[in-house]
Amino acid sequence: MKNLKITVNGVKYDVQVEEADGSSVSAAPAAAPAAPAAAPAAKKAPATVAVGEPVTCPMPGTIINVPVKPGQAVKAGDVLVVLEAMKMENEIKAPKDATVATVAVNKGESVNTGAVLVTLS
Repeated sequence: MKNLKITVNGVKYDVQVEEADGSSVSAAPAAAPAAPAAAPAAKKAPATVAVGEPVTCPMPGTIINVPVKPGQAVKAGDVLVVLEAMKMENEIKAPKDATVATVAVNKGESVNTGAVLVTLS
């Protein structure tokens, strides 16, 4: 059994941790408890997932152009989205001949790695 002192959000705790099988962990406040934590921020309703092949963002950046619209036919190599990342313009191209099912981003929007930009069908 190890006795540890931990401070979380300004509240000090004396914690006992059992090392042998990891089944016993207890904590007791060493000081008066802090005020209740703020309620978590409301989550956005999940976007409707389109059926098809998503084209995702390869790196964080800002969308500077979206030259395609839903229903538009595209050929392999056609530009779907232009992304500015690290002061460079990156063209995100269609991986195959397809039809644009949905466009999930708008010009000026910031996106993270892995965000769905366009869905192809």
